[in-house]
Amino acid sequence: MTRAERTTCVVVGGGPAGVVLGLLLARAGVEVTVLEKHADFHRDFRGDTVHPSTLQLLDDLGLFERFDALPQTRLQRVELVEGSGVVAADLERLGRLLPGLRHPYIALVPQWDLLTLLADAAREEPSFTLRTSTEVTGLLTGPARETPTGRRVTGVRWRTSDGGSGELEADLVVACDGRWSTARRSAELVPRELEVPFDVWWLRLPLAEDARDARLLPVLRRGRAVVVIPRRTAEGRYLQIAYLGPKGGDAALRARGVEAFRRDVAELLPEHAATALSPDVIRSFDDVPVLDVRLSRLPTWHREGLLCIGDAAHAMSPVGGVGINLAVQDAVAAARLLAAPLRERRVRRAHLAAVQRRRTLPTVVTQALQQQAHRRVLAPVLAGAVGGPPRPVLAALRRFPWLAAVPAYVVGVGVRPERAPRWARRPAGPGGRVSR
Repeated sequence: MTRAERTTCVVVGGGPAGVVLGLLLARAGVEVTVLEKHADFHRDFRGDTVHPSTLQLLDDLGLFERFDALPQTRLQRVELVEGSGVVAADLERLGRLLPGLRHPYIALVPQWDLLTLLADAAREEPSFTLRTSTEVTGLLTGPARETPTGRRVTGVRWRTSDGGSGELEADLVVACDGRWSTARRSAELVPRELEVPFDVWWLRLPLAEDARDARLLPVLRRGRAVVVIPRRTAEGRYLQIAYLGPKGGDAALRARGVEAFRRDVAELLPEHAATALSPDVIRSFDDVPVLDVRLSRLPTWHREGLLCIGDAAHAMSPVGGVGINLAVQDAVAAARLLAAPLRERRVRRAHLAAVQRRRTLPTVVTQALQQQAHRRVLAPVLAGAVGGPPRPVLAALRRFPWLAAVPAYVVGVGVRPERAPRWARRPAGPGGRVSR
């Protein structure tokens, strides 16, 4: 049986952009419903780097103390070559240059912990609803108010994991359902794809509790590369490894066999070779999911009644780990610009276009920098032409260490960082409220 319901704003997808947007709109007094197709947030190999701009947002929202209590690893520097002393991004130095930067580090926290914290805070607002195990299957449409030749999005169709289905009408649908967005596809919005020379294979290597602290570190060799990401959860410590290989190379990698893959990882990470070679750690390629890396963006992020943000509007490369933080900043900008029109139930396409205008510059600049990293560093390494970072870059960072503050700012703070609107801010600790 199909059930019809209504809300003011329906958010498709309970990732960082969707949950942050839901929390902020609820604090503005907007009735908002977030639909998440999974039963919970517990999925591995998702972006787990929480950058200073997002830490600042948590502070503004009165949630930093809760976040700070989560198991996490803090990183202030990214070395370019292990043992070289060459720092590619120095957040500690950036913190000295920008005294107003309250948290000059990257926090590595399982994304499910961050999302649970944000969802719990949102549930404290009476106008917020989170519905899990509820997948959006399509869009509802009606006559467009502003475009006589088009159709206005008026809500979504959904189904639950137990076979239920229904329709949810809304003044606005916001697609936060990632790079393979169902809502975006249903609206026939097609992203422009940018060239990417690599894919990523994810794996875990366990760490003993008494092992020395690991660092966020790229390891580049001719034809191969890995990025080592130290992780700490309530269950213990481990290394999350991003193994980079040529685009479309999954079939060839698997054809070589899992033993050859173990040897590749061991050669790249000799300190962890015994763990990498163990058949109990990398048992089969089932333990090595592949990420089809995409870099894309929509020419137009909206149509009447629908807005795309985060990966649904612009898929980011994993280079720099900025995807979560850009998505969160999209959500903050969207909440700031749309809260009043939503409360007054007068959202127009011009309001949605304003969100895109606000967030286009940081998207384009960040993607351009990622493309440069792809072309100048990763593509030559994966083609076997070079075995490490460009020598001029190493020489410049050795001679002028302060240069490491520049990538630290781009990655950690970003272009046009967003601050929480005043009406969404709360004092630290439970129960604090700030009038709108």
